[in-house]
Amino acid sequence: MVDEALTMGCDSVEKVLVHKTTGDTVLFNADKDVWWHDVVDHQSDICEAEEMDSEDMLFILYTSGSTGKPKGVVHTCGGYMVYTCYSFRNVFQYSDGDIYWCTADVGWITGHSYIIYGPLLSGATTVMFEGVPTYPDAGRFWQVIEKHKVTQFYTAPTAIRALMAAGHDEPDKYDLSSLKVIGSVGEPINEEAWLWYENKVGRGKAPLVDTWWQTETGGILITPIPNVTDTKPCFASYPLPGVQPCLVDPAGHEIHENGLEGLLCIKFPWPSILRTTYGDHERCRLNYFAGFEGMYFTGDGSRRDEEGRYRIIGRVDDVINVSGHRIGTAEVENAINQHSNVVESAVVGYPHDIKGQGIYAYVITQFPITDEEHFRNEVLMVVTKEIGAIAKPDRIQVVSGLPKTRSGKIMRRILRKIACGEGDSLGDVSTLLNPEIVDELKEGVML
Repeated sequence: MVDEALTMGCDSVEKVLVHKTTGDTVLFNADKDVWWHDVVDHQSDICEAEEMDSEDMLFILYTSGSTGKPKGVVHTCGGYMVYTCYSFRNVFQYSDGDIYWCTADVGWITGHSYIIYGPLLSGATTVMFEGVPTYPDAGRFWQVIEKHKVTQFYTAPTAIRALMAAGHDEPDKYDLSSLKVIGSVGEPINEEAWLWYENKVGRGKAPLVDTWWQTETGGILITPIPNVTDTKPCFASYPLPGVQPCLVDPAGHEIHENGLEGLLCIKFPWPSILRTTYGDHERCRLNYFAGFEGMYFTGDGSRRDEEGRYRIIGRVDDVINVSGHRIGTAEVENAINQHSNVVESAVVGYPHDIKGQGIYAYVITQFPITDEEHFRNEVLMVVTKEIGAIAKPDRIQVVSGLPKTRSGKIMRRILRKIACGEGDSLGDVSTLLNPEIVDELKEGVML
């Protein structure tokens, strides 16, 4: 992948460090590639810090958008540093001598903020894990916790659901008494998974912090504070000190009453708020700040209970949350449409027992499909190449058409209901340009 990227105009790259991990043969270009072990073994142990301005750009992390073009979220040195350290110390109640473990991918914002920056700024011992939670068996996570006496454990609902399914009583085999705090991140956690995680892993001793935040926020904004605030299944609960969330209606009027749903906004900036979207500041303004005057719009819907706790309902735009990764429907459609036999596609999310949401693709082809399994594999390969394996559709339904309005807009509401098995409650479809297509979609639905 690196070699391919370098053929696309990366003239600034002079050398590539190649790390020998598996021992497999790799294509090695002696003019550009350098073995990691040949270089690192001879380096000094001292690296002088570079002086930076607090608003110098620290990193760019791309996140999906509903337009299909990923947004390069820009974070800066000072604010990101301050907030990841502040939120790490408060949310996880880290003390000297603790062993902290976040299972996220280090290239995801959770890995940036809560494997690297927050813990290391706090002088914490942070565990880095390479592998999957179910290999070689469903006790892998619990084995690591027992072995290293992990005190704070932070993972995603997807992993929790997978471990529940693979070994409901597996945690009982391990000594998890070292745990002081357990956490959830990436997507709303369902009640069954919340209760299993709290009882089987936390065992009534380690509070469960169900954290809400985004790539754009840089750090956790809404969460219980262990042993300080209460917890409630499926609720991210309360904002951290200094964070000012609110609910608004579609017209932008703030909803002051509790017990209601609305669009989740933040009324006041915090240190690690995104500074821009790389190369397109106007897109940043339009996406996050233009919708509701004087507020940051999160793109999420939320419910606030009578005590003021927030429960995140999910995205309100065309973004699917797959295993905690936000994936724009448009970018998946763009990838599918790269297949030479695809004329048009439409992608929606549907409930998935493990991932939270799965990707359901409706595909129109130019020529009839004789081997559906072969065609499916080709589409998956295209999506993997264009975006990555995380964006592969779970279900692909080949159709002759898509339900559209007379202006040509795809009626995604209908596609979502069919994909979710709710085809009998579509309401009036007579105003569609092609209402007859609905019956075809319902008959061929893959449940």
